[in-house]
Amino acid sequence: MLKNDRWIIEQAAEGMLLPFQPNLVRHLEPTSNKKPVLSFGCSSYGYDLRLSSKEFLIFRHVPGTIMNPKKFNPKNLESTEIQRDQDGEYFILPAHSYGLGVALEKMKVPPNITVICLGKSTYARLGIIVNTTPAEASWEGHLTLEFSNSSGADCRIYANEGICQLLFFEGDPCETTYSDRKGKYQNQPEKVTLAKI
Repeated sequence: MLKNDRWIIEQAAEGMLLPFQPNLVRHLEPTSNKKPVLSFGCSSYGYDLRLSSKEFLIFRHVPGTIMNPKKFNPKNLESTEIQRDQDGEYFILPAHSYGLGVALEKMKVPPNITVICLGKSTYARLGIIVNTTPAEASWEGHLTLEFSNSSGADCRIYANEGICQLLFFEGDPCETTYSDRKGKYQNQPEKVTLAKI
């Protein structure tokens, strides 16, 4: 069953999402509709996560190297500086490139829930694909978020604003949770976590 806003708010009060925004924020000054943002916070059947401003890495081609998930080479990643202007804080994701960021909110998934993460339509319309794997039962930490810019233009990726939506699905209790099996991506900090094996 897909969980609703009432359930999300109740679970957030018990520490499922920190920091937690109980309403969907579209403007930083809502009474005047000034300072629009990419929406974040609780919606009817989901929660729009924010991208942390702490780190954003872009894959670069390093001649003579081949990407290998069993022996990940961090030299293929380059840190990107955050930029600021009247529209907010943002990272630049170059055309036809791939980047890694991290969620601002820390999650603590209940043991009978799996969380699916989907990209926001505003970014999708620009050719930005957010690819994040599920957060399994009893997973805890800051999600590492993956971004693909499939367009031919560089794109701003805004920090501290909505980047993707979480959907919470309840299932029958499982025999072994992610925490029970001591999953390799458990307790990720607010920092990009690289591929592990």
